Amino acid sequence: MPHSIDPRFHRFANTADLTDDLLPPRQFTYPFYYQPHALSKLAASELKEYLSTQVQWQHNFGSESEISNDATGKMFGVLIVKNAQGELGYLRGFSGKVANSNHHTGFVPPVFDMLEEDGFFIPEQNNINQISAQIKLLMADASYAEQSQALLDAKSAFNSALGAHKLVMQHGRARRKALRQTATENPSAETSELLKELSQESVREKLILRDLKLEWESKVAQLQADVDVKTTQIDALKKERATRSHALQQALFAQYQFLNAQGEVRNLNELFAETTPGIPPAGAGECAAPKLLHYAYQHGYTPLALAEFWWGQSPKSEIRRHGQFYPSCQGKCKPILTHMLQGLDVEPNPLLAQAGNGDNIDVIYADDHMAIINKPAEFLSVPGKTIDDSVYARMKARFPNATGPLIVHRLDMSTSGLMVIALSERANKHLQQQFIQRTIQKRYCALVEGVVTEDEGTISLPMRGDLYDRPRQLVCFEHGKPADTFWQVIERRQERTKLWLYPKTGRTHQLRVHCAHQQGLNMPMVGDDLYGTRANRLHLHAEQLVLTHPITQESMTFEVPAEF
Repeated sequence: MPHSIDPRFHRFANTADLTDDLLPPRQFTYPFYYQPHALSKLAASELKEYLSTQVQWQHNFGSESEISNDATGKMFGVLIVKNAQGELGYLRGFSGKVANSNHHTGFVPPVFDMLEEDGFFIPEQNNINQISAQIKLLMADASYAEQSQALLDAKSAFNSALGAHKLVMQHGRARRKALRQTATENPSAETSELLKELSQESVREKLILRDLKLEWESKVAQLQADVDVKTTQIDALKKERATRSHALQQALFAQYQFLNAQGEVRNLNELFAETTPGIPPAGAGECAAPKLLHYAYQHGYTPLALAEFWWGQSPKSEIRRHGQFYPSCQGKCKPILTHMLQGLDVEPNPLLAQAGNGDNIDVIYADDHMAIINKPAEFLSVPGKTIDDSVYARMKARFPNATGPLIVHRLDMSTSGLMVIALSERANKHLQQQFIQRTIQKRYCALVEGVVTEDEGTISLPMRGDLYDRPRQLVCFEHGKPADTFWQVIERRQERTKLWLYPKTGRTHQLRVHCAHQQGLNMPMVGDDLYGTRANRLHLHAEQLVLTHPITQESMTFEVPAEF
């Protein structure tokens, strides 16, 4: 298709905006941690304006201020490109479906459209649905339900009858034992006859038990045979459904074939075979970024920069803010984009450049057993996969004779503040117990975006890790672990609020999520690059620590005020 008439290639609405300040970047966006390029922001602003005014289709995105159960926010993306004629423009994309469709004018299509009527997916999905309907019909059959219940009743009655007779036998054995003992201790002419009668009684009870088992086993077997006729049918249908579903998934994943800048093609099965799960997660390949890059490669566009933003109401479990930019997800997109970016000159991962920042770590207290340090922001507590510099490494160099493991607890890399260091094994044991028993008191200081109207409160939102986008955390009432935070307002600063935060539990990112989530304060911390907007730093500081000295048992309070 000639680019001059490609309806998916968008020239910037106001070419006067394309000043020298908006020159294309020298390297393509590192999609998993980035600040949007100025061109990406301009393209996104034009797309946001379109979404706010278009009337071609209707989708309930919801709003940030009003929570609606029917609303579904979506991730949109823009890809800055040059066409074959050297013209600068951009492509538009969205994740999943919008307004129940994969196709909308001006947006790139899906890499593979499973919903095409003449494709293989819908007919086979209909076949699988028919099998499910057959299973449901068989399981709902009145006679099957009656037979199943009769079988359960028979098994229950069998167990009851068996238990009752075994109790009779137990009492009989005890009575016979007592009679035998008395007869042996006081023999008489009738002793021999009595012992013979007791033996016969024991045999009769065992024969009754045998007959009881045979009678009930026959009844249960007949009822089981009646039930098995339909159970076999149901099991066979379930097996067929599972086999066809698996085959359909494999065929579907094979159709999602992604180009890279070198013209190489790999499908989802191949791309995810090298991951820990080994199979693609649901929705893989449907995100905006892979769609945009694939379309660009297919049609000869040169990718220059990428940005994705959320539009509409946040999902209940995640933290997504209307209009805000977000990186590509780790679980669904990283295996795909790692392949698709090969052949492009991509920005280096900025997280790998944060290791040797040269910050000194202030030791504010130390004795033979423990130390208290003030960790800088953007500094690891323990070594990472690619970064060795950390609190652990610095403390190991600072206290070379320490016998303890040093790290007793951790602070997030982005969080600054107080940490206790165990310098001896004895101290480590006692400090660990204090953390386990939650007797150590911690107070954090945070600055959040927005004005908190109440003076204090408690947030209780259970949390778990986001399996598809680590290290992000989710609020999950079904599988999450309890997480509780008490907060107090320190001061209100125009459009921001300074808080004290007292975590009662210690979940990963607990304070950040509790502040940012719509059911928490709904106000992300200033500089929160995961749940808010990046700034010079995350405005979260562990400023007070109250603990019992592990050796002297003295109560000790340490405090370093936040500098924001």
